[in-house]
Amino acid sequence: MASSTGLSLKFSPLSTSFKQNKVRGICNVNSVSLPSRGMRLGSLRLRVSCAAKPETVDKVCSIVRKQLALPKDSPVTGESKFSALGADSLDTVEIVMGLEEEFGISVEEESAQHILTVQDAADLIEKLVEQKSA
Repeated sequence: MASSTGLSLKFSPLSTSFKQNKVRGICNVNSVSLPSRGMRLGSLRLRVSCAAKPETVDKVCSIVRKQLALPKDSPVTGESKFSALGADSLDTVEIVMGLEEEFGISVEEESAQHILTVQDAADLIEKLVEQKSA
């Protein structure tokens, strides 16, 4: 199940091109059925992206960079893993605390354990902010 404020599906087979569909709101993707005529199993790529808003990702990058005392020019993106940036478990806890303070949210310990990348954190933040405002 995918939940996000924005879901983007893009189908890119080698022989045919499908349009990109954007869906707003909570989205549930249970299955995708595609025609098999003329398509080989390896010729279809499915990309599902439930990305947080760019400004949320940027804020998280800034907080991570500050918490880990990284130089401003060090590359921190949504795909950056905390461990690859040099964060240990204590650093990760402190990052989550900084995110809670910045966004006015509370992250449960179970949810915090699933945060491995900047994008994971940004997606969780948007979900919690949405739940808080509902």
